[in-house]
Amino acid sequence: MHQMKTSNEPHSTDQVIRMAWHDRTSFDRIEEQIGLNESAVIRIMRRELKPRSFRLWRERVAGRVTKHRKLIEHQICRPKYGID
Repeated sequence: MHQMKTSNEPHSTDQVIRMAWHDRTSFDRIEEQIGLNESAVIRIMRRELKPRSFRLWRERVAGRVTKHRKLIEHQICRPKYGID
């Protein structure tokens, strides 16, 4: 399936994909736990997923509040005014 990384890269590709695919795991959390920034995660996803799967994933995570900690904090701190 997915290749394991060499010893100079302490994470496994499968672990990165699992975390990136999960909607509730932010890119910041991936960077804290694995040491890969958002662009590195995107490169791995592009390399390892089928083209259609990669496009679907990118569409899903693009601008998603839960994938970006700053957007999450903005949503939590922002007062809600008006009528829904």
